[in-house]
Amino acid sequence: MDYLNNFVLLMLLTVGTVLAGDMLRKSIVYDKNTPDVFYCPQEKPTGFDNMIVKARSLKKLCEFEGQQLPKHYKSDCYNDVDETEFACKEKHRIMKRLNPPGSENIIDFHLEARKIKKLKDF
Repeated sequence: MDYLNNFVLLMLLTVGTVLAGDMLRKSIVYDKNTPDVFYCPQEKPTGFDNMIVKARSLKKLCEFEGQQLPKHYKSDCYNDVDETEFACKEKHRIMKRLNPPGSENIIDFHLEARKIKKLKDF
């Protein structure tokens, strides 16, 4: 019986950790009404309803393209959430929306896509 209780407790902790990590990972917010910026948390989020965010330039999202951050780098967002693999994919999605294939900025779109592809291969 004690083994079963420990197993259930371990499973609940695992699910809680995964859900909390997923909330932090998905805490980058982009609003199409403000296309030059994205929003990211400044403190550890406890929920989407009361998250404290700060607007950052879209250029700062995935600034280091998935590479290791410099030693004395001051983070833009809580827990460097703006430099994660998810953040780079999100930037790719945003750039695709801003400059769809066939638009006049097609060269910039393909350059950004190559950077993202290199990250995936890395």
